[in-house]
Amino acid sequence: MVHISDGILAPWLWGSGWVITAAILAYTLKKMKIDDVPKLSVITAAIFVASLIRIPAGLTSVHLVLSGFAGVTLGILAYPCIFIALVMQAFLFQHGGITTIGINTVNMGVPALISFFIFKAGMKLKLNIGIRKNEILFGAIAGGIAVALAVLLLAVELLVTGEQFTEIATTVVLAHIPVILVEAIFTGVIAGFLATVKPEMLSIGR
Repeated sequence: MVHISDGILAPWLWGSGWVITAAILAYTLKKMKIDDVPKLSVITAAIFVASLIRIPAGLTSVHLVLSGFAGVTLGILAYPCIFIALVMQAFLFQHGGITTIGINTVNMGVPALISFFIFKAGMKLKLNIGIRKNEILFGAIAGGIAVALAVLLLAVELLVTGEQFTEIATTVVLAHIPVILVEAIFTGVIAGFLATVKPEMLSIGR
């Protein structure tokens, strides 16, 4: 799973995660408007609930991340959304550690921001495939890349920590390949649906 527990990473690594998270939160929250709160709350709740459904996979477990979905719907506010969800998961269900909330937010939040920029850039390409299909295509790309990057960051951090984590890093990467595909399809379908029935729910323009 993409939640790192306490006592695994070196202090400099999880500490740097807090520094990065604090900086991004300060910037994104400064951009937030009062009208964004209901939407932020709904997406945060969706991510929180989805991550509670876990499937065992060898030495680890997998679950939906929905970071790409957050990026597509919330834009830069995906970062505070993921931070809030991780704080709730850590304190209520002991998913991940307390000291590692910062680095866990980096692992899922930064890919969410990247997925937002991919989605936004894709909407400007003006492909001749129809607006709704355009949303589906780049929503799927954003959703898949967000999870792939999150898993990649986690694997790199484990490998940097020590060779003893090589096996678990490999297992995590392989176990999340189906999740990448599922989230790509999910985000693409949701993006296409929202483009048709409620386009203001998408992050285009933020």
